[in-house]
Amino acid sequence: MNGITLTLRVLHRGERHLAQELVTVAERHRVEHEVHHVATDLAVWSREHVRRLAETAAGRGLDLSAASDRDADGVFATLRRKASEAMGRRPATGLLLLRDLRELHVAATENSLHWEMLAQAAQASGDGELLELASACHPQTLRQMRWTNTMIKNLSPQLLTSP
Repeated sequence: MNGITLTLRVLHRGERHLAQELVTVAERHRVEHEVHHVATDLAVWSREHVRRLAETAAGRGLDLSAASDRDADGVFATLRRKASEAMGRRPATGLLLLRDLRELHVAATENSLHWEMLAQAAQASGDGELLELASACHPQTLRQMRWTNTMIKNLSPQLLTSP
């Protein structure tokens, strides 16, 4: 296994994790409509990255499909939705939202670093397919990072200073 193969595996796992976490956060904070809708939309990007990474890896003899795109269990999604509706907008919910946004940001940042590493390796090895993949997907990961960062900046002052 070479470094590119390892990076494809790690990035596939990271994008799958980010997609699942975005869905979890969207369900957990369903009453926060912007969070719910944007996180749901951003999860679609990560699922697409997972699909494209699996296809690219398959062309290199690496099978990532077995671990591909598992949605959250329906039971847990239902429980998160009911808990979100029951909790509403309490101060503790805001702190949970900040924690969730921070964790999403860290996960997106890690994926961004792996996309950058893949792009650099693709350039060094002259691999146009990998470079195209990274060039198509990395900007969306950067957008995921910008959204989480903006949400944290907007929500932190009020949530961290209110009694």
